[in-house]
Amino acid sequence: MNEDAPSARFPGYDVLAKWDSPSFDGITRNTLAARLDDVPPRRWLTQDEWDLLDAINARLLPQPDRAQPIPITPWIDAMLHDDRGEGYRHPDMPPLRAAWRQGLAAVDDEARRLHDRPFVRLDADAQDAVLHALEGGRAVSPGWQGLDAKRFFIHHLLKTAAGFYYAHPLAWNEIGFGGPANPRGYVRLGFDSRDPWEAKEAR
Repeated sequence: MNEDAPSARFPGYDVLAKWDSPSFDGITRNTLAARLDDVPPRRWLTQDEWDLLDAINARLLPQPDRAQPIPITPWIDAMLHDDRGEGYRHPDMPPLRAAWRQGLAAVDDEARRLHDRPFVRLDADAQDAVLHALEGGRAVSPGWQGLDAKRFFIHHLLKTAAGFYYAHPLAWNEIGFGGPANPRGYVRLGFDSRDPWEAKEAR
């Protein structure tokens, strides 16, 4: 278990303790090892875009209790490098890469217009204020032309960051996730029931 970020909801639970148990097979272990150890390098974002997105992710999903935060920005960069989306896009949004490039630039312009500084140079409260403005549909930057700021915030920034965060095995401890159903499977599927190898929630 990542001891610098214990789960108050599932105390003592460590999904990786199942590594050599029937819960994981070779395919699962290889997939988890890649997620844990093979963090992608920067390949698509510019360094400034990377730093900006890293700062945004630090406010969307703060990790103050982790000595080593779960990486989010590298996996978004890998997604963009591979041009790999969800298989659809909203009709009023640009293609994936174009939306991210325009959206990140617009977030930074939003910060400059609201606080006269780039986003990465704002304190946490000011950064949150910028993101709340986007979430609330109060964007003012002309950089959003052709790109809905609220939709970019929710569907690109927030959902993507959360998706990659909770795809990381160390985040599974926080929510009591037992890992992939293959090969062991889950049997007790009734309300408020759990299999013996699942996490026990604190009451």
